[in-house]
Amino acid sequence: MGKKHSKLYNWLLYITNNHEISKDEEKWDIGGFILATVVLFAGIIVIILVKEYVWAAFLIIEYLWYIDNMRHNRL
Repeated sequence: MGKKHSKLYNWLLYITNNHEISKDEEKWDIGGFILATVVLFAGIIVIILVKEYVWAAFLIIEYLWYIDNMRHNRL
């Protein structure tokens, strides 16, 4: 049997992996997801502060592209 993980860890694995068994380093995927999410929120705050709202769509599209690639581009 595999290792027992916390509910949060299992949820992060679900978010970052499209397969039942990860083919990549799970911790790198989870770290990348957390970092990308923090950068998304920081970027939104900066966009609001400088009032350049046109960049919000670009930031969100890039975030979603990263998440999609992380989940589906497995070798």
